[in-house]
Amino acid sequence: MAETASAALPPPLLLPRPQRLRSLGSSWPLPACLRLRCGPGVLPGPALAWLERALVARGHRLERADSDRSAPLSLQLSVPLPMQLGPAPAPGRAPEESYTLSVRGGALSLSASDPRGLQHGLCTLVQLLLLAPGQPGKIELPELEIEDFPDFRARGVMLDVSRDKVPTLDTLRQLIDRLASWKLNQLQLYFEHTFAYAGHAVVWKDASPYTAEEIRELDAYAAERHIELVPNQNSFGHMHRWLALPPYRRLAECPDGFDHPWNWTREPYGLCATDPGSLALLEDLYDQLLPNFRSRQFNVGLDETIDLGHGRSKSACDERGTERVYLEFLKQVHAIVQARSHRMMFWGDIIVKRPELIRELPREAIALEWGYEADHPFPEHLQRFREAGLEFYVCPGTSSWNSIAGRSENATLNLARAAEQGKAAGASGFLITDWGDHGHLQPLPVSYLGLLLGAGFSWNVADAQRPQELDVPQLLDRHAFFDAAGVLGRVAHDLGNAYREAGSLRPNASVLFWILIKPERLFMPPGVTRESLERTLAYVERVSEPLAQARSSAPDAALVLQELGWARDMLAFACRLGIARSVAGNTDDPAAIAALRRAALAAELGGLIEQHRALWLQRNRPGGLDDSARRLEVLLQSLRG
Repeated sequence: MAETASAALPPPLLLPRPQRLRSLGSSWPLPACLRLRCGPGVLPGPALAWLERALVARGHRLERADSDRSAPLSLQLSVPLPMQLGPAPAPGRAPEESYTLSVRGGALSLSASDPRGLQHGLCTLVQLLLLAPGQPGKIELPELEIEDFPDFRARGVMLDVSRDKVPTLDTLRQLIDRLASWKLNQLQLYFEHTFAYAGHAVVWKDASPYTAEEIRELDAYAAERHIELVPNQNSFGHMHRWLALPPYRRLAECPDGFDHPWNWTREPYGLCATDPGSLALLEDLYDQLLPNFRSRQFNVGLDETIDLGHGRSKSACDERGTERVYLEFLKQVHAIVQARSHRMMFWGDIIVKRPELIRELPREAIALEWGYEADHPFPEHLQRFREAGLEFYVCPGTSSWNSIAGRSENATLNLARAAEQGKAAGASGFLITDWGDHGHLQPLPVSYLGLLLGAGFSWNVADAQRPQELDVPQLLDRHAFFDAAGVLGRVAHDLGNAYREAGSLRPNASVLFWILIKPERLFMPPGVTRESLERTLAYVERVSEPLAQARSSAPDAALVLQELGWARDMLAFACRLGIARSVAGNTDDPAAIAALRRAALAAELGGLIEQHRALWLQRNRPGGLDDSARRLEVLLQSLRG
C-alpha cells in the first residue's frame, strides 16, 4: 500500500469542507473496477451516475455486485474494492442529511442518515476521485474518515428569471446538478411576469415564460436530486410589468405612474394595498402557480414597496402608518397562502423598519432578511425576528448584478458574515440571491463564485470565520470550471475585483457598470478620475491576459471562455468611455467627446452588443433579450449622435 503524506489532499479542496475529516496518512491505488453493493432499500439516484462518470473520466469503471438482501449492512465484500452504501445504523441518531465516508484498508464504505445524506456522501466521493493524483487508470485515493453534516437546514439559491434572463430548461437542469453537487437543497425561481398564467397572456407574451408543464418537469428533476423547488412570485412591489398595461393599471398604487429605479420612464410600480382587486389577482395567480410544485413553502416577495402611501393608499397610510398598512396587506396575503396549505415566505426589509410591528406577523410565516453589502446589519435585524418568535432565513447575494464581472471581495465577505451571523442568531436557512437588475448583463459564470462560496459557508460555517484564507480561485477551478491550468478561476475572481480599482465604491453596484447604464452617476460622488480609470483598464488587461491558456474539461468550456472574454471587454470599454468623458471635461453629454473618438467607441460598443445577443441565446430564451440590449443601445445611440 503506497504511503503518502496526510497533506496529499488538503481538506479545503473539498467543497463544502467536511465538518470532520481525519486523514490516515496513507493512500492506495484504485483498482480498475469498483464493485458496488447497495444495502436494502437504498436507491442512490442520479448521484450514482455522477460517480460512474467520475470513474470513467479517471480511467476506471463501476460494476454492480450481486445484492444479498439478507446480509448485514456492515458486511465487507470480498472484492478488490468493496463499496457499501446504506442508511445510518440507527435512524434518528444522526443529523439530517449527514453521512460518514470511510476509505481504509482497501475498502470504501458510505453510510447516511437519509437519501439526501447518501447523495451528499457520493458527491464527496466524486470530488475525491476527481482530485486524486495519478494517471488515468492508476489514480490513488487518500485513506481517510469523514463525518459530515450541514450547519443550516435549508441551503438555497434564488435565481432571478424575470429581469431579464429566462434560462432554458437545459441551463436550469445543469444548474440544479451543479447545486446538488455542492450540497445545496433548495432553488427558487423569482417570478414577476415569466410564468404563463392563463388569462394573462398580454403580460408574458413576449417574455418566453415557463409553462405549468415545464415547471412540473423541472420540479420532478430537482426533487430527484434532493433539491426543493420553492415557488416564488412577487406580490406587491415590482409589479410594473403587470401594472403598466391597461387591464391591470386600475390595481396600481399610482396608476398615473411612479418614478422607480428599475426603468427609465415613469410607470405604475406596485399594487394598491387597499384595493380588494389586488388580492383577487393574487388568488388567481397562486391558484395557477402553486399546484405545479411539490414544495409547501411559497415566497410571496413583498419587498421594496417604495410607492406605498404615495397614491391611492395615501390616506390610509397617513392615518395608520405606512408599515401598518403594509402589515395589513401582508396578513391578507398570508391568509390566501395558508388557505392553499402553503407556508408563506416574505422579504423582511419593510417590516424591519418598525420593530414593534414584527410581533404581529403571522407566526407561521418565514422572514427572509436580505442584505448584499459586507457590512449589512444582519445581527440587529435577525434579532428582531428571533425575539418575535419567527423562523427566518439569512439572505446574502452573489454580488454579480449591476457589475458585469461581479464584486468578488464584497461577495466573499457578505456571504461569510451572513453565514456566521445567521447561524449565531438561529437562522434556519441560508438563501443565496442572484439578481438581474438593469438588464441582467452579467454572464452566468460570474455568479459561480458567490454560489460556490455560499454553498460552502452554509454547509460548514467554520470556513466563514476565515474567508480570506480560502484559495477562492483554486476552488473555482476545481469545482466550477474544472480548469487544469488554474486560469479561469483566477481570471473570474480578479475581474470581479476590478470594481475596487475605479476610485469609488458604490453599494449594490460597480461604478464601471454605471458608466454604461447610468452615466450621470459616474463622477458623483468624487473619486472616479481619469487616472483611476486608466489604472483600472491596465488592471483588467493584466489579470485577463492568461485566459487563452485555460484548459477546462467542462462541457461548456468554450462558452465560458467567450463569456469571461466578453466581461473583460465590457469592463475595458467602460474604462475607455470614462476616460474619454474625463478628457472631454467630465461632462454627461457624450457629444462633448471628440467625434473620431466617439465613432471608435460606438463601433466597439456595437460589436459588444452583438456578442451580448449571441451569448445570451446560448443559455437563455429570447424573451427579455431586447429589453436587456436596449440598456446598452441607449448609450450606443448617444455616442452615434
